[in-house]
Amino acid sequence: MQDFGDAFGLAFGLVLNPSADLIEIVGLSLRVSLSACLLACLIGLPLGALLAITRFPGRGAALVVVNALMGLPPVVVGLLVYLALSRAGPLGFLGLLYTPTAMIVAQTILIAPIVAALSRQVLETLHDEYAEQFRSLCLTRWQIMQALLWDGRMALITVALAGFGRAVAEVGAVMIVGGNIDHLTRVMTTAIALETSKGELALALALGLVLMIIALGVNALVQGLRMRGAAQEVAHA
Repeated sequence: MQDFGDAFGLAFGLVLNPSADLIEIVGLSLRVSLSACLLACLIGLPLGALLAITRFPGRGAALVVVNALMGLPPVVVGLLVYLALSRAGPLGFLGLLYTPTAMIVAQTILIAPIVAALSRQVLETLHDEYAEQFRSLCLTRWQIMQALLWDGRMALITVALAGFGRAVAEVGAVMIVGGNIDHLTRVMTTAIALETSKGELALALALGLVLMIIALGVNALVQGLRMRGAAQEVAHA
């Protein structure tokens, strides 16, 4: 018990007075996850808007696929990206394997379906509400998508934050494609796994505390935005 107590004490000390290694790991984690979240939003939000306003044969099957992709196993995504980026793979010539870029690609593939599926739900509700108005204005599909994305921006920010929270806590895919290389591809989740296996509990706990702080911060932002949106709806009613 004393060992665990010492480890927690050292972990809090590292959080309050972070070392260069801890700052580097946290910084890379945020850079990779924020980049993946941005790319996922650039892909997922237009796709979600398109699915929300378009009716076509096979739309039900497309929605089933998008919703199913929300549960993609990270290790499977990591394996597929690894095969694509390996020397024998179709994109091996890019030399991206075991780089932060490969980790960004893997996280983007993981969270883009989440952004697309959740944004589709939000925007379809808005579209049903404004459908008659859109028809009366004779808006194009692109104009409707723009209007929905702007009007639903507060809810879509919460979707983006949910995607970021999923990305920053991911370990399986980034371990496979990043390799957990010190000073190059080591992020918080992979570092926690490594340090725990080495018995270096202080650094693992410190990184775990930082990860928890980030997760709580993201959830607090989501809750705050939801409350703000509810307050705006009441004010407009």
